[in-house]
Amino acid sequence: MTARAADRARYDRATAHLDAPLAIVDLNAFDANADDMLRRAGGKPIRVASKSVRCRALLERVLAKDGFAGIMSFTLAESLWLARSGFDDILLAYPSADRAGFAELTGDPKLASAVTVMIDDPAQLRFIDDARDGGREVVRVCLELDTSLKLLGGRVRVGARRSPLYSPAQVADMARVVARRPGFEVVGIMAYEGHIAGVGDAVAGRPLRSRAVRLMQATARRELAERRGEVVRAVRAVVPGLEFVNGGGTGSVQHTAAEDCVTEIGAGSGLYVPRLFDHYTSFSGRPAALFAQPVVRRPGVGVVTVLGGGYPASGAAGRDRLPVPYLPEGLRYDPQEGAGEVQTPLLGSPADDLLIGDKVWFRHAKAGELCERFDALHLVEGESVTATVPTYRGEGRTFL
Repeated sequence: MTARAADRARYDRATAHLDAPLAIVDLNAFDANADDMLRRAGGKPIRVASKSVRCRALLERVLAKDGFAGIMSFTLAESLWLARSGFDDILLAYPSADRAGFAELTGDPKLASAVTVMIDDPAQLRFIDDARDGGREVVRVCLELDTSLKLLGGRVRVGARRSPLYSPAQVADMARVVARRPGFEVVGIMAYEGHIAGVGDAVAGRPLRSRAVRLMQATARRELAERRGEVVRAVRAVVPGLEFVNGGGTGSVQHTAAEDCVTEIGAGSGLYVPRLFDHYTSFSGRPAALFAQPVVRRPGVGVVTVLGGGYPASGAAGRDRLPVPYLPEGLRYDPQEGAGEVQTPLLGSPADDLLIGDKVWFRHAKAGELCERFDALHLVEGESVTATVPTYRGEGRTFL
């Protein structure tokens, strides 16, 4: 029996009393992935990205491990909710236009001390001030650096279009703007290198593209390490008491941690290890989050149909954004139908051994987005479900 077949047998036994659709997290795999991330971080703390987890119970579990510290959130409403729930170190990783949220933040000393917001434009400061509604609390501010690699004099750009702050002078100037404005305090710098941390460099069947990606990433790492160090020095000249410099992502933990100027790593997807991480040479993890769909039809030889399953991931549309049939091994989509909203036909010889009601296990393309489809995660240890915990959605929270 292969390791994957053994996992399937475990998951089927653990959830035999539960009807699909359902989602699970294998806690042994989750913990092993967390330990591997800590090993790669080399002693630097990891701030866990909540959008990659979207479950308070699992955020609490990973933050209980020595080496994980703080949350990187994705909306202001989520940040305030987490702060009110007892989390006390939350970095909002994206700018916000939530007026009601800023009124709450600036009117409550507990929230203001727990949440740091992201800034890359003076207009965002004016927006916050206009939203204060009498709130006088000082807002903790993090400045975001554009990490993209620019070649040929800027005519070629590789990386996400995020912050407009690129050069050390631009980031230092923004720090001065914040420092001169009452009610704000610069406490950190964030630089997320998505083109390094979030792009697979070993895509099966595409050796030339994979080699090109590795070459790009090596070039980008060298350029960013030098520029990030210059940015930190320039900002510290303005803000000597800078508290943190955040960088990285699951795919670049060990590379970013090696930079002296970086004080903490931001990562989270590596806890679940979705399918997009199957194409990395920098690390390998154990799939920890899966979902099961029930077989509801047997249309013919070598074909079964499962209920639902059409859960595409965000990003540029493509086959790599679809969930992948994982267990039993050997199933594939019908190219004329793909993953359907209500039903999904699956092809392959393993279909002939599946009965009505049997579970087919899938892996999502991304991590936390799976939790927008399920209100609970069944936590599996060995051959048992030891707990069932709500996702954000299960707690009635849909932040985006």
